[in-house]
Amino acid sequence: MDIALVQLSSPDNETQSQRIDRAQALLREQRGADLIVLPELWSAGYFHFGQYPELSETVNGPTVAMCAAVGKDLDAYVHVGSIVERIDGTGTAGSPGFRNTSVLVDPQGNLAHRYSKLHVFGYKSREADLLTPGTSLPVAETAFGRMAGTTCYDLRFPGLWSELSVRGAEIVVVPAAWPAARREHWRLLTAARAVEHQVFVLACNAAGTQEGVELGGTSRIVDPSGRLVAEAGTGEEVLRASIDPGLVQATRSEFPVIADRLADYSGLAR
Repeated sequence: MDIALVQLSSPDNETQSQRIDRAQALLREQRGADLIVLPELWSAGYFHFGQYPELSETVNGPTVAMCAAVGKDLDAYVHVGSIVERIDGTGTAGSPGFRNTSVLVDPQGNLAHRYSKLHVFGYKSREADLLTPGTSLPVAETAFGRMAGTTCYDLRFPGLWSELSVRGAEIVVVPAAWPAARREHWRLLTAARAVEHQVFVLACNAAGTQEGVELGGTSRIVDPSGRLVAEAGTGEEVLRASIDPGLVQATRSEFPVIADRLADYSGLAR
């Protein structure tokens, strides 16, 4: 399975439509990839909090539509990263509500997976004030195995990942806007989640600077044993690598951590 992680920047002086056009050009250069992945909230820019309402869209909006068209042309799955999803009538007094929603489209341009970030971020961020957490944790059947997604801050919550492995996830895509200040946490947690739950972690981070915050880059592909397959640098680039999805079941059979895990620890004596 050939992977392309598009480590995109979202500069403050670039409009959303300009960025979608620029991303489309980069995506169309990835012919031969089976899966193309973008970062978290790249079309809006994660740290552009004051513009979230005007930059919000539905899953039928321009960001997902562009990615679906490109994926169909390239015969590839495209993980859109995430968008500020507008959900009409779910806010205060019937106003729109907003979620940080990721979407996977299949090679026919159809929606294959949709996940809204469960752990919205509040530390030096307005995301928790502006966006509503998701309420579901789906796993999708794809041509390359069972695929799921988490988003950025979700990396810090192993219980979420345990549940994904219980639900059969084999490949977990992680779009992010992870700051450079905590880059070593990013490296540590992507490896830890892969080895804990014996999954491939495909983690696509943002690059560049937004509203004075430097993003960490270093998008990564980590295999089910925790081995680093590939890592990007800190600037805008596309990371290409190949993986063998069959390695997940081989790893779980050879070293059965998941099979040995207790279903529930809450009843143990204190």
